[in-house]
Amino acid sequence: MTTRINLLDWRAARRARRRQEFLTMVGLGVGAAVALLGLGYVTITGAVEHQQNRNQYLTAQIKDLDKQIKEIEELEKVKANLVSRMNVIQQLQESRSATVHFFDEIVNTLPDGIYPNSIKQSGQNVTIEGVAESSGRISAYLKNLDSSPWFKDPKLVVIKTGEKNRQRNSDFTLQVTNLTKASADDAAAASASGRTEVKP
Repeated sequence: MTTRINLLDWRAARRARRRQEFLTMVGLGVGAAVALLGLGYVTITGAVEHQQNRNQYLTAQIKDLDKQIKEIEELEKVKANLVSRMNVIQQLQESRSATVHFFDEIVNTLPDGIYPNSIKQSGQNVTIEGVAESSGRISAYLKNLDSSPWFKDPKLVVIKTGEKNRQRNSDFTLQVTNLTKASADDAAAASASGRTEVKP
């Protein structure tokens, strides 16, 4: 039987064993740290790529929306142009109707013995110049204009009495307010504001 005797100091052996265990733990810790760092790098890189993809998608969507907005703006311009043309046509129609009413009333209110020479209109103000067989005819004309629903405030501006061809005549100038013009303007304003009501 052989007896072995360990001549090494048991304390030195224990220190060596502990050193080895410490180095092993340090190695494992470093390995774990490296693994965590690698995992964090991969995670961050993936998140960055995902965000970049999202940014690219959003950029593409923004470009599409910008294109659609431009198309909508072009359509709005076309719509505004069409509405403007429609309003012009409506105003022309209302103006034509007002002109018909105006001349109808000029004829309807004209008594016998009154002969207009010129009719001028500026806005709603109408100036009528003509010749009357007598001043009484002019008074009757003023009354007819005043009783018409299409005129108001008739005023005699000038009257000159003379004799032509052995006949005593009166040259006159009168002014009256044309309500058919106001009716056409009201109808045009109603059309421009989107209302369909048209006043007679």
